[in-house]
Amino acid sequence: MAQNKVLYRCNNCGHETSRWQGKCLECDRWDALSVVDETKTSQNLPLDPFRLRRMDTTHPDAGTIQPIPTGIAEADRVFSGGLLPGSVTLLGGEPGIGKSTFLLQIAASMAKRISVMYVSAEEGLNQISLRAARLFIHDSGMNLLHAFGTAEILAYAKDLKPDLLIVDSVQTVCDETVNSASGSVTQVRAVTENLVKFAKKMNTAVIMAGHVTKDGTLAGPKVLEHLVDTVVSFEGDRHHSLRVLTVLKHRFGTSGETAIFSMSAEGLREIPDPSGLMLADRCQEVPGSVVVPVLEGQRSLLVELQALVVKSNLANPKRQVQGVAGSRLAIILAILEQRAGCSFSASDVFVSIVGGIKVSEPALDLPLALCLASAFHDTKVDGALLSCGELGLGGEVRQVAHLDKRLAEGIRLGFKKFIVPASDADNLDEKSEGNKIEIIGVRTLREALKALTIE
Repeated sequence: MAQNKVLYRCNNCGHETSRWQGKCLECDRWDALSVVDETKTSQNLPLDPFRLRRMDTTHPDAGTIQPIPTGIAEADRVFSGGLLPGSVTLLGGEPGIGKSTFLLQIAASMAKRISVMYVSAEEGLNQISLRAARLFIHDSGMNLLHAFGTAEILAYAKDLKPDLLIVDSVQTVCDETVNSASGSVTQVRAVTENLVKFAKKMNTAVIMAGHVTKDGTLAGPKVLEHLVDTVVSFEGDRHHSLRVLTVLKHRFGTSGETAIFSMSAEGLREIPDPSGLMLADRCQEVPGSVVVPVLEGQRSLLVELQALVVKSNLANPKRQVQGVAGSRLAIILAILEQRAGCSFSASDVFVSIVGGIKVSEPALDLPLALCLASAFHDTKVDGALLSCGELGLGGEVRQVAHLDKRLAEGIRLGFKKFIVPASDADNLDEKSEGNKIEIIGVRTLREALKALTIE
């Protein structure tokens, strides 16, 4: 008679194997394997006919579900109007960047209109009250709970039936049925699965705060991001007040949208004109400074790119970047040396985007090259100039997306000269005539340097 196959699962990393072993071969944890209960099967489960429904757009409920506004305009914009009932959102960010502050402000704003339950496994109720007092949040009407276990949290939630459930954070909550420490891969997955099931069953919007690893990715298994409906990144520089909220995944709207806030002693504040704020202290008479129109989601944003090139006494000159990928800097330096005759082998190179904003899009290539060439030759760039374009390894300038939107932001702030890819310049003639601006189309990096007399 055939015996049922026994399956073992690691309590630390979730690795499964058909043989018991003293040590997990995936994470090297000793005595971490336990038998998986496979007695629960779907063969004898009763079927609920009300759970299966044919899709019908004429159904009375179709299209009537509306998002719940958070009351914070920038947050509502990136969430496509607000939080949808039954949705699960994962908010990731470094420790101390302001996740708890942001969630508390959302909870206080929404508690004026709907039922909100705020669960903290990291801070006690007194600590949350102190934070609320610092943010001038009084009598908001939200329900606070300090708990660690999923069963206790869901028991209170089922009794209260909140419209919004906030859990801070998913790494510090544990599932009592899982034999593993809080924050482990198995625990994070189990806790998230329970919260997702609760959200879908009770039609409650859920927001979970999550930690990130040292390389900036969300801690926990990758399946965690697949389980939730929305993944949001909350980033910023500890030495700057700017905080950037970016939607990485959104099942109910557009991903890639970005909101920008300013962190103060009273909490996060919306910035109506982030471009004007980041260019407010710009000095136009310094070599190695170029303004770049970048896209943050669907919004165009002007940032200042600065470069400094100095003679080095080191065998291996320094290459230091802030807000720009180091690998991209290496490529641009190689293109400048090969195509424009600028040798940086004996120089230290420092590149920074002012304000703590991180930019990874290819449109930064041409401005970065112009910025480095300006610093190399100690030549100033016109302060009324904007530039954007992707650079190929042959030194050719390639077109970028949504150039009209980028230029519109520059025109709004008074910029008069634009260096853009030649393939895009012809489509912008009407805009230049109406706004009395100069658009310079370039095909190669050398043409761009000649246009600015940086050779």
